[in-house]
Amino acid sequence: MSELQINTTQNVKISFIAAGPGERLLAFVIDMAIKIGYLMVLGNLFGVFENMDEWSQIAINTVLSFPVVFYTLVLEFMFNGQTLGKRIMKIRVVKIDGYQASFSDYVVRWFFRIADIYIFGLGFFVMSMNKKTQRIGDMAAGAAVIVLKDQVNMSHTILEDLADNYIPTYPNVIKLSDNDARIIKETFQNSKLTNDYKTLIKLRQKVIEVAGIKEVKQSSDMEFIKVILKDYNFYTQNM
Repeated sequence: MSELQINTTQNVKISFIAAGPGERLLAFVIDMAIKIGYLMVLGNLFGVFENMDEWSQIAINTVLSFPVVFYTLVLEFMFNGQTLGKRIMKIRVVKIDGYQASFSDYVVRWFFRIADIYIFGLGFFVMSMNKKTQRIGDMAAGAAVIVLKDQVNMSHTILEDLADNYIPTYPNVIKLSDNDARIIKETFQNSKLTNDYKTLIKLRQKVIEVAGIKEVKQSSDMEFIKVILKDYNFYTQNM
């Protein structure tokens, strides 16, 4: 395994462990086993359609095969970069710029599976030869696969300690994603350590813009960001 440094758009470096070729291969095998299991069940059902004409059987076969064809694409999009195999292996697809991968990124990765998997397993050899263990599809999408094991402590997550009687100030924070909150917290903590007040000002302005906040009720940038993080936790924990 190798360390993967993600440099966010706020110039904050976040370290992850890149998933190794072995872990990714095991996740692929698990996903393949699920697909094969589905096809075996499907094969038993085809007996029901034996009395249909050939074209009808082809049409039904094509439609019922869609879950296998689009398995990876749909699950990675639905589960934020994880298939069932990746979830079992505790690995996930992320963007190397710190943002959550978009549907178009997953499409690019899925499309390049043709070269990565079906052309002599090219992707496995490419992963083995680069530090970020990226296959061709990862490189094309600007993504990587990271390990989720050994999670960092509370101070490095988006979680905040909230009092039982906590009253939120900014309901607009629900417009933020978990990834946004993580980047905000990372930037905030780094700026405090280095007394980088210019970055704090920019961070405050960006949060106001993204969340669509009309009126700021805190006088200092630090207090504002603290409230934003607590409010985000309040609303997401109670949704």
